[in-house]
Amino acid sequence: MSKASQKAYDEIRRRILSGEFPEGSHLKEEELADICGVSRTPIRDALRKLAADYYVRSVPNHGTFVSHWSGEEISDIFVLRAMLEGYAARLAARRAKNQELAEMQSACEQIDALLGKPNTFDKESFFAANKRYHTALRAAAGSDRLASTLTRLVEQPVVMRTVISYTMEDFIRSNAHHWEILEALREGDGAWAEAAMRGHIHAAYHVYRRAYGLSDHSEQAAKDILTL
Repeated sequence: MSKASQKAYDEIRRRILSGEFPEGSHLKEEELADICGVSRTPIRDALRKLAADYYVRSVPNHGTFVSHWSGEEISDIFVLRAMLEGYAARLAARRAKNQELAEMQSACEQIDALLGKPNTFDKESFFAANKRYHTALRAAAGSDRLASTLTRLVEQPVVMRTVISYTMEDFIRSNAHHWEILEALREGDGAWAEAAMRGHIHAAYHVYRRAYGLSDHSEQAAKDILTL
């Protein structure tokens, strides 16, 4: 993407995640160009990328709209994450290399450093370190197909919105989970690693429920995450 397209992508994505552009909003190219300070060509590029990343959907002859996620769809995403990331953790307990474990430890330490300065805590920095951790874990699982599937799943806006909704207590608990999963991998205990990862996703799901008032299907999904 060009710099102008990336600028537009970042700005529109930020407004979607913050709720300034709520679900179902009609995104008009001319208005977006004024907001982002770019021409309409970069806006079109940005909207195509946002559609590929599931932030928006294009309706022929009607325009582009901020994606809407039903309670059932959101529940499905978290159940799939628990199932696939739990399995990845189990595999990683057998296959992880020292370099991958070191990368996960580095990410945990970076998050701890962020948490140690609550007055200047930066959620974007947390997200970057969190992504490093989970990317290293997927690599440690040693399955390119699983890693590709998970990467596409966890980069959906539902996951981003979960992180944005975290309180400091949620961030602290999340990194405690990271450390526990890492310990399980170092012990080579696949069952422990998988259970800890499912608990990690379970906690994230309840953050989402709390922040966005989920009710439909949410209770059953919460049970499914732990009983897969």
